[in-house]
Amino acid sequence: MKYYKYLFLLVFIGCSSSKIVYDYDSQANFSSYKTFNFFEDAGKGLNELDVKRVTNELTTSLEAKGMRLAENPDIYINILSSERPSINRNTIGLGIGSGGRNVGFGISGGIPIESRKINQQLTVDFVESKNNQLIWQGVANSEIKEKTSPEERRIYYQKLIKKMVSNYPPK
Repeated sequence: MKYYKYLFLLVFIGCSSSKIVYDYDSQANFSSYKTFNFFEDAGKGLNELDVKRVTNELTTSLEAKGMRLAENPDIYINILSSERPSINRNTIGLGIGSGGRNVGFGISGGIPIESRKINQQLTVDFVESKNNQLIWQGVANSEIKEKTSPEERRIYYQKLIKKMVSNYPPK
């Protein structure tokens, strides 16, 4: 039963589509960047718990690519987020109709189905530490339900960051 709960969460999170856009400095030598760290104020627009989730996922993803967290890094990472509420106003229509001998009768109505979601734009910037120049940027636009559990948020950010960092370093 425990595994069904996680399977449901994965299917639930998997249904929300994320649009991810990348950009990078074509002159940068990405093979020379071996270490990273985060700006002190990284996570503007996120709450403290979400900052932890995002930085943990970024650390895990970058370490899997052979990079390591360091005090004097080659690149610094900045995280920005902007959120705005979005109300999805779908309705279910009901109707009754009759017709015959050129006489018609009809009634219809709608039952509103309201689900509150948050549109989130998450931006991850990689900045070269030597000259403070932006070398890579990933921007994710996605929707998340307003009321999510901590586990759902962890899975959401895990999936989002993996997808975002999959294009780093650029080929």
